[in-house]
Amino acid sequence: MPLEEYAAKRKFEKTPEPPPGKAKSKPGALFFCVQRHDATRLHYDFRLEVNGVLKSWAVPKGPSLDPAVKHFAAHVEDHPFDYGEFEGNIPAGNYGAGSVMLWDRGTYELLGDAPAQEQFARGDFKFRLHGEKLKGDFAIVHMKGRGKGNEWLLIKKRDDFAVTGWDVEEHAWSVLSGRTQQEIAQNLPARKSKRKTAGASDRVWESDRPAKKAAKAPAKKSAAKAAPKKKVASTSPRSKAPVKRKSPKP
Repeated sequence: MPLEEYAAKRKFEKTPEPPPGKAKSKPGALFFCVQRHDATRLHYDFRLEVNGVLKSWAVPKGPSLDPAVKHFAAHVEDHPFDYGEFEGNIPAGNYGAGSVMLWDRGTYELLGDAPAQEQFARGDFKFRLHGEKLKGDFAIVHMKGRGKGNEWLLIKKRDDFAVTGWDVEEHAWSVLSGRTQQEIAQNLPARKSKRKTAGASDRVWESDRPAKKAAKAPAKKSAAKAAPKKKVASTSPRSKAPVKRKSPKP
């Protein structure tokens, strides 16, 4: 079973993470996702669908669109396909305790003729991402003969989507809910405000968060000014009688 290690590390009666099931995937393009995980140390989990499961790497500095940088990626246990939609909090005392943000998601296509499993096995995995934040050609390469044997490098190729000096932390919001890491940690509901999203500029986040009551606006004055009221002679008994003026003597 490809998910034995994943299952052995978790107690599913105590964590909201999806339990392993039969390996599955959606028909069509291959799936990828990136999750921002604020556990013992903040890192990004990079996942690619291969044979119905998510091959996974922990990337301390996160992915980048800058081809000048090569970020270390530690290969970790496979995750179930359903994990690609997970966002929430892993309770204290559980493996990987902390908040998990669905930072990016989309599809990918293989580059080259070799299938995904073969590319992974040889340690030279090339692909093109079609995400909401990450786009273009990438490679993840195994550094053979190093340390524990799980050391890889995540590399952005030079193409039309490359951005010099691109900073992953300037994009620290969820593609699922629009929330920040802190809002996820506090279990706040999804945002309603629009976020700038590459490839999905019309996305508006739905929210069940109660809207703040707007302050009452002052009543607008009519554009047309009211006609001045005509003075009407008072008939009140308190009105003074008109003063008679004497005619001047001749």
